Amino acid sequence: MDASDLLNDLVSKANARGADAADAVLVSSRSLELVQRLSTPERVERAESQHLGLRVLIGKRQAIASSNDWAEISLNDLVDRALSMARAVPEDPYCGLADADELAKGNPLDLELCDGNEPTAEELVERAKTCEEAALEVAGISNSEGADASWSRSNVTLAASNGFLGCYTISRHGIGVAVLAGEGSAMERDYEFTSAVFAADMKDAAEIGRIAGERTVRRLNPRKVPTSKVSVVYDPRVSAGLVGHLASAINGAAIARGTSFLKDAMSKMVFSRDITIVDDPHRMRGLRSKPFDAEGLSNTAMKLVDAGKLMSWVLDLRSARQLGLSSIGRASRGTSSPPSPTTTNLYLEAGKVSPQEIMADIKSGFYVTELMGFGINNITGDYSRGAAGFWIENGEITYPVSEMTIAGNLTEMFLNMTPANDLVFRFGTDAPTVRVDGMTVAGA
Repeated sequence: MDASDLLNDLVSKANARGADAADAVLVSSRSLELVQRLSTPERVERAESQHLGLRVLIGKRQAIASSNDWAEISLNDLVDRALSMARAVPEDPYCGLADADELAKGNPLDLELCDGNEPTAEELVERAKTCEEAALEVAGISNSEGADASWSRSNVTLAASNGFLGCYTISRHGIGVAVLAGEGSAMERDYEFTSAVFAADMKDAAEIGRIAGERTVRRLNPRKVPTSKVSVVYDPRVSAGLVGHLASAINGAAIARGTSFLKDAMSKMVFSRDITIVDDPHRMRGLRSKPFDAEGLSNTAMKLVDAGKLMSWVLDLRSARQLGLSSIGRASRGTSSPPSPTTTNLYLEAGKVSPQEIMADIKSGFYVTELMGFGINNITGDYSRGAAGFWIENGEITYPVSEMTIAGNLTEMFLNMTPANDLVFRFGTDAPTVRVDGMTVAGA
């Protein structure tokens, strides 16, 4: 029995045994990962998994049960367990499937989400070997924490009693390495990686290694600087975190609970006019692309922030109903949890000037390449993170600094953000180099 037939049969059983509505999701995955250190393979792992989740609704009560056993007796037990739980839980006035007229219709878009070429273990060994060797060849590198190469492919199928049935497959290739420079207590570490849906879209393995090595050596002999209020420039490796903080603050569930510092900000200017932030589930070969959301709704690219103005919350059906709005097709779910609102390919649009130009007038500032900890208060917007990177003097990146803390409030930080023009899609949530003025930096 294929995935579609299996899920439709499961949903029919749930309805026949007393469910008013039901949906089911099946995720089957295959993966291969190779980890090596100093030219010696340490781990080769091949994994295959199939997980199925059934959600049943009785009135305004819902419950979810999951299983990886497809035997008939096990699936019957799964239905019975889900129904038993649904009868016992409190009512949720906002739960429920989509109406039939809300569902995505027609053939799913071809978003080029699956690379048909599955690498062999030998190919992954060669990718990791090439990457690590290139990193170790950089002058000043003294040791390696290891290199890894990976591949995965996942099939997602969703079926529901409202008539929806859809599936898609997504693949992922990755290469990464972390190395060390220096000796004894004066050692520094850094890394680089690449990830893409298609292997051909990844950076060259040797280039990844070289970049990791060069970054690590640049961090040697870091200093501390006195506490001061300066401009902070976020490298693209960490600037995406700022966009992620916005996503958390405008998540429909947080807005419905009133636990966001942006709960009253709809249609207001929360950034400067230079800032536009887009969520695009249909980005070709996007790391988080999907042809429909986890509730079977259509999803399209939209500007969550347009020229500084907040345009939409991130909504699934439940949060939209709670707020008296309509879903924007951003539901996500696992096999053991209900749908929840989540962004897809989220990015801050590139600005008009280069990273060098946005730093040119900074007499003293902090160029951040690494962030540590998670001191973010989503209710107040207070922001405090451990950080490392380089000090800026007279518009130029100079010496490395570490064991620093940067602090501010996201409400003010958002209004004082300036994006550079170097946007590259690498993570699923992406941003170019970003400058934020007026932050407190604490060191020595």
